[in-house]
Amino acid sequence: MGKKCSVCLWVLALLLCCLFGESAYAASTTIAKHIGNSNPLIDHHLGADPVALTYNGRVYIYMSSDDYEYNSDGTIKDNSFANLNRVFVISSADMVNWTDHGAIPVAGANGANGGRGIAKWAGASWAPSIAVKKINGKDKFFLYFANSGGGIGVLTADSPIGPWTDPIGKALVTPSTPGMSGVVWLFDPAVFVDDDGTGYLYAGGGVPGGSNPTQGQWANPKTARVMKLGPDMTSVVGSAATIDAPFMFEDSGMHKHNGKYYYSYCINFGGMHPADKPPGEIGYMTSSSPMGPFTYRGHFLKNPGAFFGGGGNNHHAVFNFKNEWYVVYHTQTVSSALFGAGKGYRSPHINKLVHNADGSIQEVAANYAGVTQLFNLNPYNRVEAETFAWNGRILTEKSSAPGGPVNNQHVTSIHNGDWIAVGNADFGAGGARTFKANVASTVGGKIEVRLDSANGKLAGTLNVPSTGGAQTWREIETAVSGVTGVHKVFFVFTGTGTGNLFNFDYWHFTQR
Repeated sequence: MGKKCSVCLWVLALLLCCLFGESAYAASTTIAKHIGNSNPLIDHHLGADPVALTYNGRVYIYMSSDDYEYNSDGTIKDNSFANLNRVFVISSADMVNWTDHGAIPVAGANGANGGRGIAKWAGASWAPSIAVKKINGKDKFFLYFANSGGGIGVLTADSPIGPWTDPIGKALVTPSTPGMSGVVWLFDPAVFVDDDGTGYLYAGGGVPGGSNPTQGQWANPKTARVMKLGPDMTSVVGSAATIDAPFMFEDSGMHKHNGKYYYSYCINFGGMHPADKPPGEIGYMTSSSPMGPFTYRGHFLKNPGAFFGGGGNNHHAVFNFKNEWYVVYHTQTVSSALFGAGKGYRSPHINKLVHNADGSIQEVAANYAGVTQLFNLNPYNRVEAETFAWNGRILTEKSSAPGGPVNNQHVTSIHNGDWIAVGNADFGAGGARTFKANVASTVGGKIEVRLDSANGKLAGTLNVPSTGGAQTWREIETAVSGVTGVHKVFFVFTGTGTGNLFNFDYWHFTQR
């Protein structure tokens, strides 16, 4: 009798859920980017040493390919940086919804990246930097990277997401480049194109003295360099100049504000530090010339451990977007959320940066809240499924679906209760009539369209059939109702079985 009552109660609960538009599943939880927050930028995979490019109304973030390393028993190793042979790329128009553009397979030595590596001479790609310059009347993109600590390479493309080629087939900067003598770590490039179109490359780091540096070597390592690039951005002009950055460790950065050139870097961790040069923080210097000499001014970003716990190295880039200044940096929030300890695996974050009237920079208030969404998303345009603000335990992968961007991705690893969500989509006063999605599957399932939360108002349900294969794509449509105004939109996935239910390439709504 008790068992019958339990069954009756379960059926009643299920009917009530259906009646009021609530699902009987338990929605998957977020990892580290919680609903309403903007940091970390993504949490479905990692990304270290971030740098930003603003182009045609979007921010592109390029990152070292931090990727988990495992012991033979399946436990997580500490990050050895062995997987840093690609560059991850994401972009956003509104600073909250980020599109995953996948990985650029940079390193190609010894068959790296499955033989697809672009720079056949390079065994690694650390700490990328990016610039765009008009060459022969056409925008050209230049991606600089470090071959671990031994030199700087460059790739080129006609768009910010590729495809990329290696224009010189060797390192651009090596220890034998004029002016590079004395650099301990020849890595962490930062490229800057001035208003007159001249390019400059900043690089270097480390502290001389081996395992036992003197106080003088800690205080003035003289391992940072700046060099002028040729008009083609793939050659070096003259000799590199030394930047005497006090307590220099790594992570060169350059930006220009009100006619001043700001060189920024991560302060080292050893020796006796004066109060204005705290260990592991981002210090900065200014000059009237991109080649220096530079004068130390202060610091503006504490070590991320001060805000998020976990410590680790500090890597940043300053950029301007829509007339506001920001800093992008990394910290170990995602790996800490998953494993209870960061273990050296980094993820990208953005917070605002403010220049004072006297040219100094205010201390950045790093936090999970991040920045607010700059623009509402238009749900009536095609939106890549790999564009989202928050997610419930999905992954992305390279897609063969037609009509997408270069290196098109799709959402995968979809199980019952998983979801993706975009922030602030504006459906207007008339509202939406239908929802369409491009999907591929051998199993099938459902996509529930919900407003403002994973258990929010149910606007419609799309039935995803078997399309005949995981890369056999079909656009499916369903009616929706009650979708007007501005809402966060959640796409909640349901179905049976333990495998991937389907792949999800893009979506859009139609108007009434």
